[in-house]
Amino acid sequence: MKRTLFLQTLLAAAALALAAGGATAQTKLKWAHVYETSEPYHTESVWAAEEIKKRTNGKFEIQVFPASSLGKETDINQGMTLGTVDMIISGPSFAARSYPRIGIAYYPFIFRDADHLLAYSKSDVFKEMIDGYRAKTGIQILAYTYYGARHTTSQKAFTDCAGMKGLKIRVPDVPAYRATPEACGANPTPIAFAEVYLALQNGTVDAQENPLTTIEAKKFYEVQKHIMLTGHIVDGLTTQVAPHVWNKLSEAEKKIFADVALEAAARATAQIKKREGELVDEFRKKGLGVHAVDRKSFVDGVLKAKPVESLGFDRKDYDRIVGIK
Repeated sequence: MKRTLFLQTLLAAAALALAAGGATAQTKLKWAHVYETSEPYHTESVWAAEEIKKRTNGKFEIQVFPASSLGKETDINQGMTLGTVDMIISGPSFAARSYPRIGIAYYPFIFRDADHLLAYSKSDVFKEMIDGYRAKTGIQILAYTYYGARHTTSQKAFTDCAGMKGLKIRVPDVPAYRATPEACGANPTPIAFAEVYLALQNGTVDAQENPLTTIEAKKFYEVQKHIMLTGHIVDGLTTQVAPHVWNKLSEAEKKIFADVALEAAARATAQIKKREGELVDEFRKKGLGVHAVDRKSFVDGVLKAKPVESLGFDRKDYDRIVGIK
């Protein structure tokens, strides 16, 4: 009887140990971003979290925190080094605060279109930037998601750089965003994003610039008459993993994280590109003027008035990126 009781106790202890071991083996991670739950950046992050869990046999339980629920974009970027956040999807302009070289992606007209940005994300020059950023911060960039080409809305139509002269336009208060309007003689005016609609409505500013999907979401088309397809900045978001997570992953796990992040980015990118294509016709049906522009006049104006070096970037990087096919 004593022997049976002893064996039962031993088996129970072993079962508890196994259960405890299983619980410890599972790693819970926080993935944060600032986008709404309806947007592809969130839905595909959720898909990626589930896919990583599946491909690692349940080892990683990743919870996605949308809509700035773990803080604004500055906060979640800082959280990567503080250890309060494990993964993020975020614009490289924030990475550029630690590693300025990567910010060249915001130089106006450096990318022709979405496909050019995606080709850049697979290029040697971007790989160098990923390595440089990791060497500086320990953070690993896994993928690049297309966010949209930034176009200009206004109460008056124009088709070239000279046509922007004197235009009072709202832009974020960042040199790369101010560069195009300043080069074309416009008057860039920083206004909080939440106040842009009202500023356009009451005439505080005449114009603003954002991707078509944002123009739709924020209903700027209600208070603007024209959209100029300037495409002056082709914007993207990077998927990043914090050093305290990346450095503990096995090579096989690193490959799973990278593969899944790339797949999720491709899925979100396809949705954004599709929606952009649809919106041109939809805006025209709403009665807005949608205008193509003389891109060369803008490129020449920016290069002359705001050369690459004046914004702190390397001309060699610029030439390499522009030359990507």
